[in-house]
Amino acid sequence: MATTFTISELSKEFDLTTRAIRFYEDMGLLSPTRAGPGGRNRMYSNRDRTRLRLTLRAKRLGLSLTEAKDIIDMYDSPRDTVAQLDRFISVLVQHRHQLEVQLQEIQANLDEVKQHEREARALLAKQKKART
Repeated sequence: MATTFTISELSKEFDLTTRAIRFYEDMGLLSPTRAGPGGRNRMYSNRDRTRLRLTLRAKRLGLSLTEAKDIIDMYDSPRDTVAQLDRFISVLVQHRHQLEVQLQEIQANLDEVKQHEREARALLAKQKKART
């Protein structure tokens, strides 16, 4: 018999709100079965649990949920592994490039802040010296 998980169990395991898990479900990343009266209870499979783990890993890497879904869906299909890995590498290369651009922009901003700080400190020292 397959192991199933409730939304509360996954919420605790992954330190997520149940609302976040339902959002991932709405995005098509998870597809629980329904149980209980009127199908009110969500029951997540091992597959859903793995997809949630991969989704969170993709988020940590900075990928969008759409990118995460595309990559995760590739591994669910019986397609050629080479094509899947090529696509995954392509997404990672593109994302790495975006991060490198952001890093350069942040470094330029940081350099500018440091320059302004140096100028302000020098001005302050000059004004303090003039008072004495």
